[in-house]
Amino acid sequence: MKLVDLRAWTLRRRVAILFALAGAVLAGIGVSAAITAAASNQHLDTLLDKTGPMRVAGQELYSAYLDQETGIRGYVLSRSAKNLEPYQQGVAAEQQLLTRIETLNAEHGRKEITADLARVRQEADRWRTDVAQPVLAVGGASGPQLDEATSTARFDAVRGAVDQLQADILVLRDEAATAARRTGSVLVGLLGGAAGIVLIAGALLLLLLDRLVTRPVTALAAQVREVAAGDYDREITSSGSPELRSLAADVDGMRRRIAAELAEVRAARAQAEEAHEKLAEKADELTRSNRDLEQFAYVASHDLQEPLRKVASFCQLLQRRYAGQMDERADQYIAFAVDGAQRMQRLINDLLAFSRIGRITTGFKRVELDRVLTEVMENRADDAEITWAGLPVVEGEEPLLTTLFVNLIGNALKFHRPGVPPVVRITARDDGGEWAINVRDNGIGIEAEFAEKVFVIFQRLHPRDAYEGTGIGLAIVKKIVEYHGGRVWLDLEVEEGTSFWFTLPKVG
Repeated sequence: MKLVDLRAWTLRRRVAILFALAGAVLAGIGVSAAITAAASNQHLDTLLDKTGPMRVAGQELYSAYLDQETGIRGYVLSRSAKNLEPYQQGVAAEQQLLTRIETLNAEHGRKEITADLARVRQEADRWRTDVAQPVLAVGGASGPQLDEATSTARFDAVRGAVDQLQADILVLRDEAATAARRTGSVLVGLLGGAAGIVLIAGALLLLLLDRLVTRPVTALAAQVREVAAGDYDREITSSGSPELRSLAADVDGMRRRIAAELAEVRAARAQAEEAHEKLAEKADELTRSNRDLEQFAYVASHDLQEPLRKVASFCQLLQRRYAGQMDERADQYIAFAVDGAQRMQRLINDLLAFSRIGRITTGFKRVELDRVLTEVMENRADDAEITWAGLPVVEGEEPLLTTLFVNLIGNALKFHRPGVPPVVRITARDDGGEWAINVRDNGIGIEAEFAEKVFVIFQRLHPRDAYEGTGIGLAIVKKIVEYHGGRVWLDLEVEEGTSFWFTLPKVG
C-alpha cells in the first residue's frame, strides 16, 4: 500500500482539506440542528397550540356538565322552564367542546384521549338518560323528584370521565414539554459542537500557519539577512510548505548567481587593482621620467648656452675678419658654421621655453582672451587680416596663453599661399563645461596624414630652406593647452586653409 507523503501537500491543499472536513462536519451539525429545531417547534406547537387549548376545553367541558346538572336541579325545584337555560346552554357547549377536543387530538391521534372522549360521551349520555330525560319528559309541577343516589352516581361517573380526560391531556402536555426540553438540549449540544468544531479548525489553522508559514518565513528571513550581511556561501533552505521550499530554492539560486558574479567581480577588481597599481607605478615612473627629462632639457639647454655663444661669436669674428682673405670654399665653410651655430642657438632657446611650460608657473588667474589678442596684434607689423569676436574670459597663465596665440597666428601667417593675403579668423563657442576656440586661416593647409605629427616636437613638414623655424611651435601649443586642462586637434573637414580647435575650461 502506497503511503501518502504529507510533506508534498501544498499549503493551499492542506487548508482546503481542513476547511472541507470542518465544513462537512458543520454541515452535518447544521442538518441535525435543522431536524432537531423542526422537532422542537413541533413539540412547542403541541404544547402551546394543542395541549393548552385541550386542557382549557376540558375545564370548560366540566363547567358545561355542571351547568347541565344545575339546570336540571333548578328545574326540579322550580318547575320553571327558565331554569332549564343552563342545561340547554351546557348541552350546546358540551358538543362544541367535545368537537374541539376531537379536532385538536386528531393531529396527534392520541388513543387514550380518544377513548376518554368516548367514555365522557357515554357517561354523559347515561346521566341524561337516567336523570335528565325522565325529568324533562314529565315536566310540570307534578313531576317526580330527583333520585339523588342515581343522579349523584351518574354525575360522578361523568366527572370521573372528564377528570381522566384531563389527566391524559396533562400526560400529553408533559410528554410534549419533556420532548421540547430534550430537543432544546440537543440544539444547545449541536451549537456547542459547532462552536467546538470552529475552535478546533481555527486552532488547527493557526498551528498549520505557524508550522508551515510563520516559523519557516522567520527562519528564511534570518538566512537572507545572513547572506545580506556578507555570508554569500550560506545555503538557504526551508522546512515549510512546498511553496516556501520552492521560494527558498529560488532565493538560494539567486544567492548562488550573486555569489558567482561577486566572485567574478572580486577577481576583476583584484585584476583592476593590480593593473591600477602597475599603472600607478608606470605613471610615477613616467612622471619621474618626464620630470628628469624636463630637468635634463632645461639643464642641457641652459648649460649649452655659454659654449654655443662662444662658438657663434668666434665664428662670426672669423667671418667678419677673414672674409675675402681666404678662398671661396673657406668663406662657405665659415658661413655654414655661423648658420649652424645660430640654428643650434634657436633650437636650444625653443627647447628651454618648452621645458619651462608648467614647471615655472605664476599661478592661474582670470584672463580676457580679447585683451590677449589685442596685445598680440600690437606687436605685429604685417598686412595680414586677423579678426576675432566674442572670445571668453578663462582662467590660466596670461604669458602662456599669449604664447599660444602667437604660435597659432604665426603658423597661419608663415604658411600662407603665395600671392594671397593671409586671413585669420578666431572664434569661440560654448560646449557646456568648456569653451571651444577655433583659429582658421586661408593658407596652404595640412594633409590629413600629418594631423598628429604636427604636434610632435621639432617635427617639420617642409624643407628648412622653404620655411624657417625649428618645428616646435605646435608642440608648445599642445603642451600649453593640456597644461590648462584642455585638448587641441586639427580640423580635417575644412576645404581650404588650416583650422585648429582647442578647448579651455570655463571659469568656475
